[in-house]
Amino acid sequence: MKYLVILADGMGDYGIEAIGNKTPLQYAHTPNIDKMSQTSLIGMVQTIPQGFSPGSDVANLSVMGYDPRKYYTGRSPLEAVSMGVNLGPNDMAFRCNLVTLSDESEYEAKTMVDYSSGEISSAESARLIDALQAELGNDIFHFYAGISYRHLMVWKDGINGSFRLTPPHDISSRKIADYLPQGDDGDALLDLMKKSTAILKNHPVNEERRRKGLNPATSVWLWGEGSKPALSSFADKYNLKGSVVAAVDLVKGLGICAGLKPVIVPGATGGVETDFAGKARAALDELKSGQDFVYLHIESPDEAGHQGKMETKVWSIEQVDKLVVGMVLSEMDSFDDLRVMLLPDHRTPVALRTHTSDPVPYMIFDKTRPCLNSIGKYDEEAAVEGKFFPDCTILMDHFIKEH
Repeated sequence: MKYLVILADGMGDYGIEAIGNKTPLQYAHTPNIDKMSQTSLIGMVQTIPQGFSPGSDVANLSVMGYDPRKYYTGRSPLEAVSMGVNLGPNDMAFRCNLVTLSDESEYEAKTMVDYSSGEISSAESARLIDALQAELGNDIFHFYAGISYRHLMVWKDGINGSFRLTPPHDISSRKIADYLPQGDDGDALLDLMKKSTAILKNHPVNEERRRKGLNPATSVWLWGEGSKPALSSFADKYNLKGSVVAAVDLVKGLGICAGLKPVIVPGATGGVETDFAGKARAALDELKSGQDFVYLHIESPDEAGHQGKMETKVWSIEQVDKLVVGMVLSEMDSFDDLRVMLLPDHRTPVALRTHTSDPVPYMIFDKTRPCLNSIGKYDEEAAVEGKFFPDCTILMDHFIKEH
């Protein structure tokens, strides 16, 4: 048996009045998902355990079958693994976003204009991170360039620090004063954030972005702290050889920690616009070349939700249907046995522009064992009528072990 998980990050949503109180998933034209749903097991799953914030780190950990209550050590350490940054046992890693803040002179008076600096390119942001490392890096703090606006800062021997930090995508268009780093050691992080503004303000990369009418990266935003993770092997857990296809360091790092082979797809951005077909092609090729399991992660719907753009989210879901699910269906005859699971890790409602902890819909298709009493429709409303998994780690067990 071959297993493919298609994780459409943030795809879940709420009804939107402008499209007849339908969700983007309900409104989107999805003939391939509709075809697959006719014989699929469909239901709802709780991906965020009680007491955890609804982040993609916790949610993807759950979907992969790992209980966050046992394995979660923070978001940024997973990204560090993906980036090849070796954390010491007492090091603390932080996500380091390049963000656009408003231009008030006092830092505390600024507003979060754009959590992604206009989805700044990796080439541009690498130059900015290099400048920050040259000015602010030392034996204690080190900045590492990642992908687009997502980067890493490591605090050597900072594991005993006390921090209360807020994701920047949770405060879009809000004054930042109430969301600045807090805790006994928060001042050190706030100092780095403030100092970054002077370094970034007139950097040639930002001057060029302003000339093009693009949002400049005016500050770093530190959050998502955590220490070195230790996951049990996915191969040992499920007796399957697997790969992870992901453009974002978080999911790629999670896969590496679980012993999955990371697959890089040129042109996959981790943004709204990405190489959907290239990622699907890579996933299917991995299965054809001997892997038993592939975790295919697509960030696009989540980014559209964070941007609050309903039309963009609908477009993103339609690309998943056409270029990913459509390719899987077109090559179904290449596999004797194939089981496919489609789901989001969490909801990212366009009205809220951030994640929620609500249950999300899943769909499990089995080529050789069609579900004869299927609900026959895959969306947030229809899935409520199906089987509910209150613990997402059980869903992966069900997907792989139920025959």
